[in-house]
Amino acid sequence: MKTCVVLIGGPDVLPALIERASNISGEQLTFTDADALIALEVITKRKPKVVVLEKVFASTPRGTALINRIKADPALEHAEIRVLAHDRDDERVIARGGTSESKGSSGGTVAATAPAPAAAPLDQRGTRRSSRYRIAGDVDVVIDGNVALLVDLSSIGAQVVSTVVLKPNQRVRMALTDDNGNVRFNALVAWASFEIPPKMGPRYRAGLEFVDADKKGVDSFRARHQQK
Repeated sequence: MKTCVVLIGGPDVLPALIERASNISGEQLTFTDADALIALEVITKRKPKVVVLEKVFASTPRGTALINRIKADPALEHAEIRVLAHDRDDERVIARGGTSESKGSSGGTVAATAPAPAAAPLDQRGTRRSSRYRIAGDVDVVIDGNVALLVDLSSIGAQVVSTVVLKPNQRVRMALTDDNGNVRFNALVAWASFEIPPKMGPRYRAGLEFVDADKKGVDSFRARHQQK
């Protein structure tokens, strides 16, 4: 199979990105940022020697998720991930060991420590106002009429995984329903992250803070479904 290079960026900057990557040998396959999931399918199948992401796209949640997905796939361990600015001589190579190489206008290459990950929201760091309990098995909840997977639960909040977009500060309606009861209330999305897990479609992992939930009802539901 012919060696290829995959380029991903916004439609308005793709021509400039293609020009910047013209010195990389191999068949160029280009995708807009909106087609990142299609690009991932091609990357998984063709196993390109280089994947080039435009700098702005690489800094978005979708770009970050794509980078993490490529880095996590052993079959893509030889694929080099490069981040290029479309409008200036700014380039870095993302390494799998937590470091990156930056190349500036001087043309020299220097080793640089990869940027430290942004501080996780308080809810993800384990400092909570109420104990959070892991949920056993696959327990679904309803968020704004859409089904989501319940990961953990407390009397004042929960972590869920949803195929429908969830954004920080979004106010939602939530329902905990099983054969023994139905608890409905309002909640606020405290944090959310975009993921592209292997062998699965894209999804959103989010932490919800309950606004007006009945504590007894939530605790009863949790007791029935928590991991023992």
